[in-house]
Amino acid sequence: MGKEKEEVKVEILINNLLAERNMSLRELARLSGIEPSNLSNLANGKRERIYLEHIERIADALEIDEISKIMRLKYK
Repeated sequence: MGKEKEEVKVEILINNLLAERNMSLRELARLSGIEPSNLSNLANGKRERIYLEHIERIADALEIDEISKIMRLKYK
């Protein structure tokens, strides 16, 4: 009862994934069919809403089968 509720933010790990694969954002955009500007906004935490379809397309493009490799919860 006396404990404050922590704020939670979803963090998209695109920059980490691209660095691991030595891949550009433009290449990911080409492979996923997502606009580079949308990917950039996701990567830099500038999106208010995250679409599950985008996460699925990123996972498919990068052949990832674990959501934790793409996104994580960040507590403030």
